Amino acid sequence: GGGLLGRFFIGKRVAVLNKTGGNWAEYAVVPAQQVIPLSSQLSVEEAATFFVNPATAWIMTQEVLRIPRGEFLLQTAAASSLGKMVVRLGVVMGFQTINVVRREESASDLKAIGAKHVIVFDPASDSVDALKQQVLSVTGPSGLRYAIDPVGGTTAAAVFKTLGIDGRMLVFGTLCNEPMDISPRCLIAHQVSLKGFWLGSFMNSKSLLFKLRLVKRITRLIRDKVLSTDVAATFELDQIEEAVTHSAAPGRKGKTLLSISNN
Repeated sequence: GGGLLGRFFIGKRVAVLNKTGGNWAEYAVVPAQQVIPLSSQLSVEEAATFFVNPATAWIMTQEVLRIPRGEFLLQTAAASSLGKMVVRLGVVMGFQTINVVRREESASDLKAIGAKHVIVFDPASDSVDALKQQVLSVTGPSGLRYAIDPVGGTTAAAVFKTLGIDGRMLVFGTLCNEPMDISPRCLIAHQVSLKGFWLGSFMNSKSLLFKLRLVKRITRLIRDKVLSTDVAATFELDQIEEAVTHSAAPGRKGKTLLSISNN
């Protein structure tokens, strides 16, 4: 797009929130409203991973839920890259995390970066009541006020049942690809709320000034290693099969990046 906004981005390195055409091209035409300038302080790898995880971690906890200092936030898939960002962000911003993982070996990784409360929960073998009791042992009888979940299915439904009065939960993924089974009584009795979160829709609703402030704040947190991304491996484009295999491997620690050279 032309005009003042279009001219503002000329010559700048940007992240593109391209909703329709994708970015696998030498050239892409997108509306200026879908372009976000990135700081020159960021490396290419940091710029490549600026969206989605760092922005999602900050926005869900600080812009949507607005978790107060001292409050508890429960997150599932806590050993993921985004989960680790949330743990480190909690240390900096003063909220406490209750981290749900499926494997025992993930617990030690999280504790090493400052996670005090880690719960191992596998919906295939562990009961929902057991999860709730472990959460209440941390929060006290008032229960949980904030939760985020990228898994869905039985895990998300189990977490939802741990919410206390006026509890709020965001669902931002479908890792298990199964529906959530939630009783209306849970909503009614505790007056809790369940809401979906999608970064693209959130960003589209915000002004350029908000986006510029967000980029500045997140850039600082990335440079301070709070919202930094662990990179497990980098592949060239002609290694795409190896890259996909590596990315899908269980137990992978860190993101898989593609390096697009000018050769």
